[in-house]
Amino acid sequence: QVQLVESGGGLVQTGGSLRLSCAASGGTVSTYAMGWFRQAPGKERELVACIRWSGSSTYYADSVKGRFTISRDNARGTLYLQMTSVKPEDTAVYYCAARNSGSISMSPRDYTYWGQGTQVTVSS
Repeated sequence: QVQLVESGGGLVQTGGSLRLSCAASGGTVSTYAMGWFRQAPGKERELVACIRWSGSSTYYADSVKGRFTISRDNARGTLYLQMTSVKPEDTAVYYCAARNSGSISMSPRDYTYWGQGTQVTVSS
């Protein structure tokens, strides 16, 4: 059974930086595509970024393109999200997810495994 545990969330000022981590264990997570999603109060869960199992392909939501970077270290079983130039609208609970395929997908419905989430709050 795959387990995902996020860390690194917290309070950050507008324009600041934060790095989220997701420790993955169980199964063959190194062969799975993974992604970061977020959900703000009263809104649907949305994709932030996703990455192919090998790291050779990534996709970013337009709202974070150029500011956030997704990466993975398969040897360490860890997924990262480097957040820079953060804005108040980035405030949300951020979730790590993995799917039973090496190819990326933008839909949360295609992801099987989810972490418990980590809160990111950006103050203005």
